[in-house]
Amino acid sequence: MELSLKGKTAVICGSTQGIGLATARELAALGAECILLARNRESLKAVVPTLATDHLQEHSYKVADFRDTQQVEQTIQHITESKTVHILVNNTSGPKTGPIMEADIHEFTDAFQQHLVINHILVQAVIAGMTAAGYGRIINVISTSVKTPLKNLGVSNTIRAAVANWAKTMASELAPYGITVNNVLPGTTNTARLQSILEQNAARRNTAITTIEEELLNEIPMKRFADPKEIAAAAAFLATPAAGYITGTSLCVDGGKTPVL
Repeated sequence: MELSLKGKTAVICGSTQGIGLATARELAALGAECILLARNRESLKAVVPTLATDHLQEHSYKVADFRDTQQVEQTIQHITESKTVHILVNNTSGPKTGPIMEADIHEFTDAFQQHLVINHILVQAVIAGMTAAGYGRIINVISTSVKTPLKNLGVSNTIRAAVANWAKTMASELAPYGITVNNVLPGTTNTARLQSILEQNAARRNTAITTIEEELLNEIPMKRFADPKEIAAAAAFLATPAAGYITGTSLCVDGGKTPVL
């Protein structure tokens, strides 16, 4: 089974913490040259040296705020002018929590831009290089909400489903060129995002964080939260040559929580 990514270049979004950073570390360990993309320069500078490297790998970073489509477009164009991007990992922190009826209109439009529109800008920029190389892996880190909506994540449920359908459509169009498009659907994962959700739900219900945490754990057959490395491992596999005939899929990595539809 061919798992080596030596000679491949990967752009990983939202890669200064959580699942994004874990994915960058997995890709680097498999031999890919990683370009980290996020908005916090100091965080990027701090994490790049933590990636595995050998004499052939030169990891780097670019600063881009996903609220600024023009900046993202300019940044990815600058990357593709000097590099062929073989692997693109679209990963963005989720929208604010809360019931869908309480969401303001701008929450939907902002989330649509930061998730789907930015994904599309990035994909359009890297396609030519992937096609010429005969190798492309587009991996979107989304949510199990594309299989079944999650409580108090109204905006996220809506936008994540849109991204999943965008990805499925893109997968069909790009398959003839040796480019795969897949989604990784993390279950409840031990990240800063999870801590924020626990705190917000506890405040909304005026109860202890431990109560909310216990309720979530009881819904997971494995009775534990995922480690970001476990989500990253799935994403990294989809990036390898071994996954060349897998496209248009949405892979749940959730400890068995999501029901069969």
